Amino acid sequence: MFIGQFEHSIDEKNRIAIPSKFRRKFQGEVIITKGLDGCLFLFPKAKWEQMATGIGQLPTTKSSARMYARLLLASASQENFDSQGRIVVPVFLKEYAKLKGKVVVTGLYDRVEVWDKKAWEQVEEKVDKDAGKIAEELSELGL
Repeated sequence: MFIGQFEHSIDEKNRIAIPSKFRRKFQGEVIITKGLDGCLFLFPKAKWEQMATGIGQLPTTKSSARMYARLLLASASQENFDSQGRIVVPVFLKEYAKLKGKVVVTGLYDRVEVWDKKAWEQVEEKVDKDAGKIAEELSELGL
C-alpha cells in the first residue's frame, strides 16, 4: 500500500527520486502514465497489468472507453529505477503534468501520483475546503 506525500525535485534530465518506501513496492520497475486532474500515475507492473486487462475489455463501441484507453494506455511508459532511486519522466508526460522544479510524490493506496508542487497545493486546498461534502457523498456509496 502506498500512503503519504513527499516533496522532491525534477532535475534537468527529467529524473525524479521516488521515496524508498515506495520503491520497494515497485520491485525495480514502474509504469508511468497520464493521470487524472493533471498529475501522473505510477503503477507497479502487476497492478498495471490488471488495470490494462480491464481497460482492454471495455467495449470499443463506447466513446468514453476508447478515450480512457487512449489516456492511460497510449501514454504509458515502463521505466526502471537508477542506482539512486530515480526514474526518468518522458518529456511528453513531464509537459502534460507541467512538472518543473519542485514536485510532490503522493501515495494513494494502489498507485503513486506525481504533481507539480503548485498544482498539488491547489488540489490540497480544494480537498481541505470540500472535505465534509466529499465525506457525505462517499457515505452515500457505503464508505
